Amino acid sequence: MKILIAGGAGYIGSHLVRELHKLGKHEIIVLDNLSTGHTAAIPQAVTFEQGDIRDKQRLDEVFAKHKPVAVYHLSASIEVAQSCVDPLSYYENNVSGTVTLLQIMQKYGSKYFIFSSTAALFGMPDRIPIEADDTTKPVNPYGETKLAVEKILHWCDQAFGLKYVCLRYFNACGADEAGDIGEDHTPESHLIPLVLQVPAGKREKVFIFGDDYDTEDGTCVRDYVHVTDLASAHIQALDYLGETNESNRFNLGSGHGYSVKQIIDAARRVTGHPIPAEIKPRRAGDPATLVASSTKAEKVLGWKRKYDSIDKIVATAWKFHQLHPKGF
Repeated sequence: MKILIAGGAGYIGSHLVRELHKLGKHEIIVLDNLSTGHTAAIPQAVTFEQGDIRDKQRLDEVFAKHKPVAVYHLSASIEVAQSCVDPLSYYENNVSGTVTLLQIMQKYGSKYFIFSSTAALFGMPDRIPIEADDTTKPVNPYGETKLAVEKILHWCDQAFGLKYVCLRYFNACGADEAGDIGEDHTPESHLIPLVLQVPAGKREKVFIFGDDYDTEDGTCVRDYVHVTDLASAHIQALDYLGETNESNRFNLGSGHGYSVKQIIDAARRVTGHPIPAEIKPRRAGDPATLVASSTKAEKVLGWKRKYDSIDKIVATAWKFHQLHPKGF
């Protein structure tokens, strides 16, 4: 099958490309504008097309050339804080860009769409763990744009039969075990790579935003899922669409939460560095706890996580950062 991966040079996208490439079953085309992605993360045997999902002419050229049957969409802008100060750019890229991509897919008869969605759909959740069919009520523009796309996909299915799977990630983390590819953002905003910048000599200490939450140690609790496990779920989602021809949505998490302090402690164990930490005031809009139930993905997709230990997850990230001290 010909598969186009929009955002395939990015963090999660590159791990998906690697896992699909290992299977050797599909012809893979990576589309990326390289605003945050890296060509060094893409295997040389994989076809790369530089382009932006908002550029209809460029998309038309790529689809006319390759005619992909399935599309993975991992090209969204993802920073919650940035979305709050610049919501229009988030709607432009995450919503308008996706509409353009869907229009080109419809033109060329692409059958399947696998969408990188988010736990931010749930806002301040009514219960923990969060089930895939729980109420969606985003509290920031980023989450709103993802929810808007999920609704658009529903109507595309109704109107012209586009079959889709929405994968709601919780906190993606870790790196490929070989250490060749991993998380490299500029600037970095995710907790584990920020913490690892201390033993890497890039910062003196890490900040903890709030230690008075209603959690065991007072710091926010999040659900961390290894990026290779996420890639496996994407592959199983495509298999599911091919077997059932039915649209669906799934949460992808570990079912277990770790606090900010627990993540820092894990990094201390893995690196042997003391990693000084300083308490700062809470950030607006941070829920105390976000933990997913992935029962639906496990039952329907047959998804099984390989990485259950937070120390093992952090160790894979640390290996990448040691091998790539300056990133890609």
